[in-house]
Amino acid sequence: MAMPIEGEIVQIHSYKHNGHIHRVWQETMVLKGTKNIVIGANERTIVTESDGRTWLTREPSICYFHAEHWFNVICMLREDGVYYYCNLSSPFVFDNDTIKYIDYDLDIKVFPDMTYTLLDEDEYEQHKREMAYPEVIDQILKRNVEKLISWIQQRRGPFASDFIDVWTSRYRLQREIKDNNASQ
Repeated sequence: MAMPIEGEIVQIHSYKHNGHIHRVWQETMVLKGTKNIVIGANERTIVTESDGRTWLTREPSICYFHAEHWFNVICMLREDGVYYYCNLSSPFVFDNDTIKYIDYDLDIKVFPDMTYTLLDEDEYEQHKREMAYPEVIDQILKRNVEKLISWIQQRRGPFASDFIDVWTSRYRLQREIKDNNASQ
């Protein structure tokens, strides 16, 4: 499997279980790329929904993807703190300069004080019926909700106290390098 390269600009494609595209983020800069982890950043990037609508992200975000865990985490840097939007999803794959995963509807929103809320349970149940999620997927996702909550409570991975500082610094550095290269 090809791996994304630090500083590379990639797209993010979210699919549904039935294989249909759900959402596309136009540009994300890779800050770290290994076979298991991709950490990226984007700011004011165009997002295209499955119905063709587009919108622009409002704030800088650090994105965390893992090839072994059934979730990904978007860390949104807002003026009043960091908000985390956690998607229960398939592990990512990297293909044709694109990070790809299947979105399984369930989400956890984490607030700056590290309180959290499980979202979209009704949507999950509806899509589980409509798209016939296998029982094994249902079990994996429920285990990963528990794992994700454990990470939040233990401040692991993208929820660790220094995660945002480290990766926003790396993002600023990569942007400077890219800007300097563009002006030469």
